[in-house]
Amino acid sequence: NAPYFTEHSSFPNVSDMIHPDTVHGIRSILIAITLGLFILITFIGNFLVIYAIATEKNLKCTANWLILSLAVADLMVALLVLPLSAYNEIYHQVWVLGPELCRMWTSLDVLCCTSSILHLLAIAVDRYWAVTNVEYARCRDPKKIYILIAGVWAGSSVISFAPMFGWKDPDFFRRLEEDKRCMVSQNVIYQVFATCMSFYIPLIFILLLYWNIFKQARKRIRSRPGASAVLIVEKNKDKHGEADGETLQLATEIPENGVTTNQAPVGRLLVLAKREKKIAKETTEAKRERKAAKTLMVITGVFIVCWLPFFVMALLMSVCEACEPNEHVFSFLLWLGYANSLLNPFIYTIFSPDFRNAFKRMLCGYQTSTQRC
Repeated sequence: NAPYFTEHSSFPNVSDMIHPDTVHGIRSILIAITLGLFILITFIGNFLVIYAIATEKNLKCTANWLILSLAVADLMVALLVLPLSAYNEIYHQVWVLGPELCRMWTSLDVLCCTSSILHLLAIAVDRYWAVTNVEYARCRDPKKIYILIAGVWAGSSVISFAPMFGWKDPDFFRRLEEDKRCMVSQNVIYQVFATCMSFYIPLIFILLLYWNIFKQARKRIRSRPGASAVLIVEKNKDKHGEADGETLQLATEIPENGVTTNQAPVGRLLVLAKREKKIAKETTEAKRERKAAKTLMVITGVFIVCWLPFFVMALLMSVCEACEPNEHVFSFLLWLGYANSLLNPFIYTIFSPDFRNAFKRMLCGYQTSTQRC
């Protein structure tokens, strides 16, 4: 008797031979390995940022305090949030760990993720101040950085722990006890408040700040401080219009003090090639503008791609029961948001030579020259 063979087939159907429990076990193992690597990379990346700032002398400066605090928030995501999120994925969103742990986990989830997002806003504010105020860029005021960091953690705490003090939806305990689903409060007012304060409002300000930063950077790249001499070559023509030589004149642009210099004939020159220098300068300016634009696009683009789909889904779920996606879509969008904590240590350090050199020394023992930030 061969139950997996049919009259018209001499080979067994492999999918029928595999027991459902075996398929489920293999799937769970693959999910566990994948999410385990995700958590490990998130932990290592943020730990390296913290360790670099704590041990590298040239990174111990006020400018990096916000980066340090961001790395702490993302490290907390890796240690306090992601392990239980991975547990939820392996067991298909079935929560059997009790209501108290559920409430603590969801609060820590909101706290750490909101803090991570609000740190991106604080970093944008700091960079805007640095671009628009030269004195601030040269010597950052520690008090302002302290206020930014304290504001980020205080705001995140208010948003995250509000459900623990009664701002829950009526179905919270029923959903937990009957459906075995551990979710953040689905109270409509709370969801609108939380999603706006955690994402939508910070997103608007981040876009506005980085747009102004880019405009200021482009303006500085194109500006020419002080007086600069401009050489002008004029063709001397005879009465028949034929060129009989070249006269070099020196003209100056208006310097910062507003004093101008009259044009003065200098003499004749045989060869004058200034166009190549001008073209080279314009090319350098264009490269700097493209680099500045690329940096800001990467920072804001990754942030939007990671978190926007999840927060759109979170807001829709609270106001429309029929809008709740299936398990796989929900999991994908949730972990896409978590991916921002994995990518932050790379995004906010890859553009810094000091951080790159520090990582090379820590990981490879590579010696490089350093300079203070």
